[in-house]
Order: sequence, then C-alpha cells, then structure tokens
Amino acid sequence: MKFKAFLTDNGVNLLEKRFLPALDKMGRICHLYLTRDHTIFLHNLLNGDGIQSIAQFRKEALFDDYRISSQNDDRIAFTIDLSLLHRALRSSVSIYTEVSGNFGGGTTVNRLQIKLVKKLPPNCTQPMPFLTFESKGYKSAVIQDVPISKPLSRADVLELQSALDMAQDMPRTLVQVPDMNQLQNFMDRMKHVGDLLNVSISKYGDLHVQISTTLITLGAEFRKLLVIGEQAEVPASDRNLSAQSRSERAMQRGDAQSVQVSMKHFAKSLQCHLAKPDCAFYGIAPQGACLTVIFQFYIPGSRQTDKSISLHCRLPVLDPGSN
Repeated sequence: MKFKAFLTDNGVNLLEKRFLPALDKMGRICHLYLTRDHTIFLHNLLNGDGIQSIAQFRKEALFDDYRISSQNDDRIAFTIDLSLLHRALRSSVSIYTEVSGNFGGGTTVNRLQIKLVKKLPPNCTQPMPFLTFESKGYKSAVIQDVPISKPLSRADVLELQSALDMAQDMPRTLVQVPDMNQLQNFMDRMKHVGDLLNVSISKYGDLHVQISTTLITLGAEFRKLLVIGEQAEVPASDRNLSAQSRSERAMQRGDAQSVQVSMKHFAKSLQCHLAKPDCAFYGIAPQGACLTVIFQFYIPGSRQTDKSISLHCRLPVLDPGSN
C-alpha cells in the first residue's frame, strides 16, 4: 500500500486557505479516501449520524506526480484529524516558502511532498501509520507527520464506496442561492430562537425557511431562484398569496416538498462558505430522505463550473412526530 504525490501551488491554496477550514467546521475527524483519480474527504458516511459532507477533487486539482498503489484496486482510505492536518500543512507551507525564498535561486528546487509512511513513534513497540509532509530544501528536509488510523480493510473500503455512490443521488428539483451571505445573515438571527427548522422547496424556484416555537414564528422566503431539474410555473391564483399559503398550496399540488432539519445542522452546512463557493443549490431528496446542499465553484475568471472540484452536504431529516 503506497501513496506519494507533490502538492501544487493551487492544491496548497485550495486545502490550506479554503477547504480544510470549511471541512473542520463539519467535524474534526473524517475519512480521507484516495483513488487513482480522486482525493475525497468524507464526513459521517459510515455512521449515518449527523450531517454528511463530501468534498471531492480530481488529482490534477491538488497534485502532480501522483502515485498510488494498493491491493484494493488502488484505493486507500483512513480517518484523519483535520485540525492536525491543517496545522501540519500550514507549518510545512511556511517552512517551504521560507526555504524556497532562501535557496530557490529562481529555480524550483523545493517541492512539498505528501506520502503515506509507517514509523515507530517514541515509547511504542508497533509502527504506526502517518500522512507525512516533506519540504525538501537546498541542504535539508523538514518533515511534518500527521497520525492517521489504520487504513480501512477491503470490506470497509467497499462499504465506504457504496455509501459514497448512494450519496451522489441528486434531488429532482434544485434551486440556486447565489447570495449565501443573505441566507447566512438570516440564519444568524434565527439560530437562537429554536432548534428545528422547516425548509420547503418548490418547482417554482422558491426556498422557504421557517422556525416556530410556542411564542414566535420567524421565516424567510427566497423567490424566483434558478431551478435545475423538475420545474413548474406559479399558478396565477397563487401569486398574491402569503409565502406560507403559497408554500402549502404548492405542496398540496405536489409542486413542493418540505422537511424539518436541525437548526444546528443547517448552520453548520453554511460554514462551507469558508471554501469560497460561487453559489449553492438546495434540494430535497425523493420521499424527503434528506436536505441536500450542493456548492458550486467556477473556473477563476469565468462563469463555467470547475468540474475538478465538488462539495455537497446532506442534512438528516427529523421526524416532526418525535418532537
């Protein structure tokens, strides 16, 4: 089982400045899943507890000279502490930059390598696995070790891959929220009101969020959003109704779905803005299985989707009858 690659400048920027800070907000521990073509960070796919997040990168988005081999179809997976990974990467980058500045002489002699190793830690009798960053300088090498779990067995990797395949199912209707700050500001005001959030999404391009307690009801509606997938025209008779009435009538017609999610989970999913997505799509899975949030990234300087990067979250749905 071997893995070795060199991080590109773009890969360092994506991980250090954007994705690791965002993913750390989802939870400190996650699976890192390496395949021949992709690097994937996965939260809660096997335990099914809490918000699931999936960040996937084509190898070219992060690395060059990418080499991987294992007896499990060249797939390797393990759990890792994201805060330790982020700290090691930050430290390696600062050393790498300093060394490059001192000894580079205008030529690229210093590269940041990442690889899987087994080492014998102090006061241990058994070698332990690590993900290691190595900054090779003019006369020295600086090594940063991040402890990881024992790599997953073949059966566990197959289970992880199966869960990943299932998590790729997209809702039939998605609405685009181009201004995440507006939604973030509203949720900041709502999160102290209660623990449960009702979310409804219509084929007309409406996203309706509402929180209710015995004393207060707060809600917000985002209308005329871009719709991908199944869509419909708003009936003329509904256009002047209140947001709640319009939402209820849309659900009666089968033109909208509504689910209840944890306010904490919804607020956590908004932390993905740290990865600097260009917009987000919201949708509800068939039979209301989960609330899906898909973050979209554009190729810099264009409005074209960057297909080498993907990030989405799946929020578990709560049973209103259990509260």
